[in-house]
Amino acid sequence: MPTIRVSEAARFLGVSDDTIRRWTENGTLTPVKDDAGRLAVEGLELAQHARQLAQLPEDPHRTGSSARNRFVGLVTGIAMDKVMAQVELQCGPFRVVSLMSSEAVRELGLEFGSVATAVVKATTVIIETPQGKGII
Repeated sequence: MPTIRVSEAARFLGVSDDTIRRWTENGTLTPVKDDAGRLAVEGLELAQHARQLAQLPEDPHRTGSSARNRFVGLVTGIAMDKVMAQVELQCGPFRVVSLMSSEAVRELGLEFGSVATAVVKATTVIIETPQGKGII
């Protein structure tokens, strides 16, 4: 089981090192020692906690769909010309960018600050690890 140092865990969850230490002290996370004897947490437990913290707002327009990757957020950017547009959403800590027709932006009524849902259906998702990690 991989262990994650406090500073790395804090970076992954977007909190301070002190918050991770408090969570290990109050039992939210189980403290362990890494190979160098430093305070760490197990990767699986951190991933489960990250999932609990990452609950996005409920999609107000949820319909039946085969797409499982849905990100509710706020429109933070629109760059539009006569034909095409680039729309940016801030979905929790994630920035999602979509290219669409300018006509679609107008029809959807997208404007800065409006609530929208990015629906991602991808046949290819590339996952990377730091070099040398994850070798079995």
